[in-house]
Amino acid sequence: MHIRRYEEADHSAVLALAPRLTEGVAPWRPPEGVLSAVTGWVVEALHRAGEPHRFVFVAEDGDDITGFVAGEQRAHWSGDQELYVGELVVSPQHEGRGVGRALMDAVTDHARQQGLRTITLDTGAANTNARTFYNRLGFEEEDVKLTKRIS
Repeated sequence: MHIRRYEEADHSAVLALAPRLTEGVAPWRPPEGVLSAVTGWVVEALHRAGEPHRFVFVAEDGDDITGFVAGEQRAHWSGDQELYVGELVVSPQHEGRGVGRALMDAVTDHARQQGLRTITLDTGAANTNARTFYNRLGFEEEDVKLTKRIS
């Protein structure tokens, strides 16, 4: 496995992984709207990958793209600069093989190179696999979003 920066030739393979971002979303959210939104996030991340303060890294195994991570440097509401991870996806057949960890190691190295002290991200409360994964990497819950459904 090799981690490297995204290249335009990776576009289709990375976009094909976008539906994995629908996992762990609250069950009351409309699936078609969720898929449209996550696909839009990935398209935008790929389109803006070359901009300053943005990044997209891909994991490749031979000729296969096995995962990707995308994000940007931004200001936290407190004023601190941080590296924000918008999307992290590993192909289902490569889950549990260290791909996600290797991608997040690349993000951590990138943050250090930028002189940043924090990495932040969001994930669905119901996405227990992702929450367990991030917890093992040392991420701590900082904010909680609450939703009330009205019938």
